[in-house]
Amino acid sequence: MRIFLHSIAVLALCLAGPALAGTATPAVSAPQPDPALWVVKDHDTTIYLFGTIHILKPGMDWFDPAVKRAFDSADTLALEMVQPPAPQMQALVLREGMTAAGAPTLTERVPASKRQAYTAALTGLGMSAAAFDRLKPWFAATNLTLLPLMKLGYDPASGVEAKLTAAAAAEHKPVIGLETAEQQIGYLSSLSETAQMSMLTSTLDELPKMRESIEEMVGDWAKGDAVGLAKVMNDGLDDSPETEKVLLADRNARWAQWIETRMKTPGVVFIAVGAGHLAGTQSVQSELAKHGLVAQRVLH
Repeated sequence: MRIFLHSIAVLALCLAGPALAGTATPAVSAPQPDPALWVVKDHDTTIYLFGTIHILKPGMDWFDPAVKRAFDSADTLALEMVQPPAPQMQALVLREGMTAAGAPTLTERVPASKRQAYTAALTGLGMSAAAFDRLKPWFAATNLTLLPLMKLGYDPASGVEAKLTAAAAAEHKPVIGLETAEQQIGYLSSLSETAQMSMLTSTLDELPKMRESIEEMVGDWAKGDAVGLAKVMNDGLDDSPETEKVLLADRNARWAQWIETRMKTPGVVFIAVGAGHLAGTQSVQSELAKHGLVAQRVLH
């Protein structure tokens, strides 16, 4: 789950929606969220950095005055990627996420020690044990993260990106992507078989504690607790150095380079990326420091 929530912001919108449409339940009452916000600025350029959670329960009001002021002041909204039309995205995911007929099934490829847990995860979601046989391990791991979360009441359409995109449209604010859909899917599909299978088996290991993990993650995010968020989101990523490099470290470095270049153009940009990218020792802020740029926490 941690790996998925670090990686792809919009897969949720096209993969799990049809399967469990209408299952989300309203969020319970909770203290007013106060998520963290950072800013990088010089005499004529301001760039805000806001960490997102890609999937939330409906009704969570995180768009507090400080975040709203920063968003409203921006000329441009920058997300991890701009959602392409659903048919295009689905075609891309299916092309990159499925194995050819005649290839060994995923059930056959899952390590014997994990096969029972894998089968139980599928049947527990009301699917047949062979439902994911033609899926690549990364695609199966994605679905085995999203579908249980949706059964717990979390809804991709209530995620931060969805609300920011709607707000940008209402204000006629341009929205750009730091990456393309092809790039994001490519990061996953290009992982080695070993890394993809590690992603799947880690997901199976985390399924029994998914409710506890997501509640802790959302709770730390809502409190603006970057240290706590780094611990819960980054814990275990170093178990797969390849995945950590491809999905976290390399992307953070590229985004920091993008920000350095963008600082040369006057204006205000509101950047919203997965919260895990703004936490921990390999965060975007740490990468910015290598370029001589300081990201300051905005006090609400």
